[in-house]
Amino acid sequence: MTLKILLIVSILFQLAATGLAIGLVRKTKFNSVWILFIVALLLMTASRVLQFIHFIPRGESSPWFVALIWIDIATSLCITVLLFNARRLVEYIDRLIFQTGLTSKRILSATLRAEERERIRFSKELHDGLGPLLSSAKMSLSALSREGQSAENVEIIDSAGYVIDEAIRSLREISNNLSPHVLGEFGLGRGVGNFINRLSGIHDMQIDYRTNLRDERFDTDVEVVLYRVICELINNSLKHSGATSATLELTYEDGTAISLDYSDNGRGFTPSSDESSGMGLGNIASRINTLNGHLDIDSARGSGMRARARIQLRR
Repeated sequence: MTLKILLIVSILFQLAATGLAIGLVRKTKFNSVWILFIVALLLMTASRVLQFIHFIPRGESSPWFVALIWIDIATSLCITVLLFNARRLVEYIDRLIFQTGLTSKRILSATLRAEERERIRFSKELHDGLGPLLSSAKMSLSALSREGQSAENVEIIDSAGYVIDEAIRSLREISNNLSPHVLGEFGLGRGVGNFINRLSGIHDMQIDYRTNLRDERFDTDVEVVLYRVICELINNSLKHSGATSATLELTYEDGTAISLDYSDNGRGFTPSSDESSGMGLGNIASRINTLNGHLDIDSARGSGMRARARIQLRR
């Protein structure tokens, strides 16, 4: 009777260890190690079952046989404790990785917010500081009487006026790129539309912009991140791809998410190459990641590129 109990205990320990090993297969990438553990434990369990079926009914109770069973129980117990602690270690590492990722996201989010604050401050200083100075210079220049001036002086005055006008336009462009006022005042849909309209007067690339966004407003982080990502994608197409057309679709999914689908007909690239790192794709992925979003980029040489992102909105 005692031998039966010992064998049953040994079998139960081995089955428990097998269950722990199966759980570790799902939790870690070292599947082959845990599969070997599982196979070994199942073989040991089969051996104990055969002993239970074959030797116990015969009344086998020699000291060597009893000692062997005790050794089996101790081995099974050690393996079970080992795998239990291995599972705890894996769970601890998973928590540590999760916390590290969460901390990295928080740091990156704080960095992006600080960057955006500096953009807004710098944009305001340019607009409110340098802008009035250029406007005053323009007014002073316009006050100069052209009567009695030589043709050469009139030409100089006109050239100076043209240069000041260009400086004012450039200043407004820089200020708007640093901190788009339309985005802050009217939201993501109109902010992106305004950016594309301004580009259409400067570059030849045609951008087909489609969106179902109207006057919806979202969290500031969501609006700013998506706006910067779109700007980065379009600028990549202009600077690197040689694309002549692009399509941008921004979709508001019934209050639950925002999806972005962008593609161009440029020369394409290999996403894993060094060239892609120079295009700021890592920066784009990091920005999307701060919002717990998902980004897919598909491209190949001569086949253009396509970027799809989806951000789940907080309720």
